[in-house]
Amino acid sequence: MSVALQDRPLVLGTGNGGMPARRAVVRWAWRLFRREWRQQTIVLALLLLAVAFTTVGLGLAANTPSQAAMFGTANHIATVNGTGPQADAAVDQLRGNYGTVEVVEHARKVAVPGTASGVDLRAQDPHGPYGRPMLRLDRGRWPQGPDQIAVTDRVLRLAGLHLGGTWVAAGRTWTVVGVVENPLNLAEAFALVAPGQLGAAVDRVDVLLKVSRAEFVSKPRPDGVSTQERNEDGDPATIPVLMLATIGLVFVGLLSVAGFHVMAQRRLRALGMLGAIGASHRHIRLVLLANGLVIGGVGAIAGAVVGVAGWVALGPFFEPMLGHRVDRFTLPWTPLLLAVALATVTAVVAAWWPARAAARVPVVAALSARPAPPRPAHRFAAVGAVLLASGLTALYLSEQTKPPYIIGGVLATALALLLLAPVGVASIGAAARHAPLATRLAMRDLARYRARSGAALAAIALAIGIAAVVALGTAVTVAKASAPTGGAIPADQMIVWLGRERMTGPVPVVTAAQLADFRKRADIIAAELHATVLPLTGAVDPNAPIERDTGGRPPTVLGIRRAAGPGEPGGVMYNGNEMVALYVATPEVLTHYGIDPASVGADTDVLTPRADLNGYDIIPGGVPRWQPVLQHVDLPGYQSLPNVLLTRRGMAKLHLTEIPVGFLIDAPGKLTAADVDRAQQSAAAAGLYVESRPTGADEIRLAAWFTAAGIAVALGVLAMTVGLIRSETARDLRTLSAAGARRRTRRALTAATAGSLALAGAIIGIACTYLAVLAWFHQELHWLAHPPWTNLAAILVGLPVVAYLGGWLLTGREAQEIARQPLD
Repeated sequence: MSVALQDRPLVLGTGNGGMPARRAVVRWAWRLFRREWRQQTIVLALLLLAVAFTTVGLGLAANTPSQAAMFGTANHIATVNGTGPQADAAVDQLRGNYGTVEVVEHARKVAVPGTASGVDLRAQDPHGPYGRPMLRLDRGRWPQGPDQIAVTDRVLRLAGLHLGGTWVAAGRTWTVVGVVENPLNLAEAFALVAPGQLGAAVDRVDVLLKVSRAEFVSKPRPDGVSTQERNEDGDPATIPVLMLATIGLVFVGLLSVAGFHVMAQRRLRALGMLGAIGASHRHIRLVLLANGLVIGGVGAIAGAVVGVAGWVALGPFFEPMLGHRVDRFTLPWTPLLLAVALATVTAVVAAWWPARAAARVPVVAALSARPAPPRPAHRFAAVGAVLLASGLTALYLSEQTKPPYIIGGVLATALALLLLAPVGVASIGAAARHAPLATRLAMRDLARYRARSGAALAAIALAIGIAAVVALGTAVTVAKASAPTGGAIPADQMIVWLGRERMTGPVPVVTAAQLADFRKRADIIAAELHATVLPLTGAVDPNAPIERDTGGRPPTVLGIRRAAGPGEPGGVMYNGNEMVALYVATPEVLTHYGIDPASVGADTDVLTPRADLNGYDIIPGGVPRWQPVLQHVDLPGYQSLPNVLLTRRGMAKLHLTEIPVGFLIDAPGKLTAADVDRAQQSAAAAGLYVESRPTGADEIRLAAWFTAAGIAVALGVLAMTVGLIRSETARDLRTLSAAGARRRTRRALTAATAGSLALAGAIIGIACTYLAVLAWFHQELHWLAHPPWTNLAAILVGLPVVAYLGGWLLTGREAQEIARQPLD
């Protein structure tokens, strides 16, 4: 019996095997990853850490303070000043115009020892339609009936209260029934009563609204009602995090390139065998690209999991720093997915160049596991020079204010490091002829494995460059602080401000008793410094609208402002305008600056050293345009010190009143960082704020930490790179051992490899950084006249020395074990 079978023709796939061949290659790459994942731990760990830190950073960015602490879920606030039938009619009109509203009544600020701004006493429904997110009950219960009150923990502590106790505020005695907080602003000190329980103590009413801007503008609003609109722009805080993550992933990518080069070299014989049985160049590239995709995906996903777990665990510890409660399960998932995708793409891109180089190795050379000859370095140098010039030009044109130019300049300069690194490696090989034998072999090995060494050198230069940027920026800050003139305040003076905003901003209204307590605190600070105390007084408009943030009368110290031309002295630059505070010419101020009160003319409105005040307007507004009569006197030109003084006549002419704003502490000599720290601690205990000239001490410490961190990162990169290179040249070491090389020679090979890379990375990193800093500070190059020699010496000298000694000391056992292994 015979069976006839139809012969099936052999159908060859298109594209070098088509999809079946690609699937087979990908499966083989997956098996290689499963078998050799331990050899790829470094790249996996780097990607995991990068994504994990990015996840925590995104969590912090998503939980930055927002306007929800003031608006809740509303988007407009209408403030009705005053009380009585007119205020009730205004609230009814707003309710009729916009539908659902939430009414929050406020009394005048309650004075509490230890806080300069007082305590906000408000009547609000904790279950209101818009303000619910701004209230949270921590202990006790919500106030419900008359004479019941709940306070924040800070008020409870400062006023010496306890649950069940009583508190006298706004002319009434209240029973404390609960402890509350604003979970969106933990620093807010307030007291809460039930709606309608303030009675005649109401000073103003806030009406929360949630309507579109068009609807809000289209409806008429009652007279005497001030409004605030919530900024609806999206939270941009995640953008800097993603930018930093991108820079970090560039660094990780540079290290990954070295790792993938080693993997390609290890698999060179297997890849050669694959090519011998008919695989095309695309298939060989696909092996390493698929491996990069797997490593990137596994590392990124694992990093996201670790980052989310870390954020959930560490969320409560971030609350004091952020100043509000943290929803640990609220993360910006879209940026997080973008970070995972970026990490995966980073691994694939890092694998692409080694895959391309491995695919071009001839089959015979691959089967013999010989490295491909390095490509000429000048090809990379040309592109790197163009990128470096482009980056420096962008930083020059940024004028320190244009984000697109800044971002483009930083990225172009970082990429230039990668392309200029092969030139550095080639220079190491060229200088080898003048070195001893062991050092010569190590330096030529670096040039021989130029692709791997170049990526590592770029990573070292990037780490050193970041540290050098901080060191040079700190040198500029210290130089500015040491300048005898200019700035906000001289080096031998400080100002103890009553309010956080200092001048030209909200200043708390304090009672005479509070002011006396603050003066005692200023006297204590001055006594420790053997200094004098000068009370400073500002001018305010008593008829200005009440700001919701301050809640007191008057809310804001007046200043004058106009658009300032280039090079004009004095004033604070604010939104492109020159802003100058208006101080009152009190007898104490006149005496302090050597001005005889009798010499002030009877018709003088303003005392100032300025030629004129033409074009200046009084801010925040509401005061008629003025034409002051000036008298020229000698006053300091520092931004925070009195430079424009209003006389009693000028105050009366503009119908202004005085308000204490702070105390000037004038010491006999330059203040040290320790003096400033003690003063700040003493002032903070009383709720005051200290302004002083920067001493540069904190910046110097920061630069030292960054320098140490940069050196540590560079040493880590060196350890990984030297380990990879020496593992790939193990046969050469065994050959040297067989030829009679001593252990000292084998140690010197590793030490010279580490030292050469460290020195080249330090030179390239500092050189590129200095060029970038020169482009950044091109308008004020005089601040760069005193470089941070200690930090630069630690990088240029300390890093190579430590790298050399570390390579010498940590490879003795390894060299001994390699020497004992048999030759192939």
